[in-house]
Amino acid sequence: MKRTVVGTEVSFKRDDTEIKAYQASPERDRNGAGLIVFPDVHGLSEHYRDVARRLAAEGFTALAIDPYSREGTPKLGDLEEVFAWMKALPDQRILADVAAAADHLAAQPGVDANAIGITGFCMGGQYTLMAACTIDRIATAVSWYGMLRYDQTNDLKPASPLDLAPKLKCPYLGLFGAEDPIIPTADVEELRSTLERANKTFEIEIYQGAGHAFFNDTREAMYRPEVAKKAWPRAIAFLKSNLCSA
Repeated sequence: MKRTVVGTEVSFKRDDTEIKAYQASPERDRNGAGLIVFPDVHGLSEHYRDVARRLAAEGFTALAIDPYSREGTPKLGDLEEVFAWMKALPDQRILADVAAAADHLAAQPGVDANAIGITGFCMGGQYTLMAACTIDRIATAVSWYGMLRYDQTNDLKPASPLDLAPKLKCPYLGLFGAEDPIIPTADVEELRSTLERANKTFEIEIYQGAGHAFFNDTREAMYRPEVAKKAWPRAIAFLKSNLCSA
């Protein structure tokens, strides 16, 4: 069903901090699911506003959050800069912001407070899995090529996604590329084994012919349209089946 979608720049409070976001809402006649969208390491770009609108067209109230509302969007160059930036981000702060986003969504008109999910990409995919393991309100999660392993833990990074995986609280779908140089297939298989041993509800797909960021149609070198065309309906079907969205 084709829906009218309205997109607006919004903000919500977490303690004394204003968290910026972009909310895309569908026109509908009854409450439906809310969905947090967590962007990649480069932050809340127009691409993720577009993803939020695509999700709203599918019936979700989508809230694409700005994880850098405090420090501003970084200007990142090579992978060394990217990884150094991510290592300096405090996980507990990021996850607390996600929890606040879930509460904000749950309070919105037209949103079923018991049907709040999350989807994220790259760094956002990493935090999607972590949120699904630590935030009670999250009812389902779809992670796109989210990193899984830390080379070390510390006060800023107390537990990696793989460390948290046995605590998964909701149905989870992980979408990965077989040729991803950042996420070894061995890590994905370790995640699969961990979730199986813990008797969690999950699905994992590893797409051949795809590397990192295969869904991002603004990055020509990495975008894989044929894989994206398979992964998107898979993600939508998983979200709808678990969040009971029409």
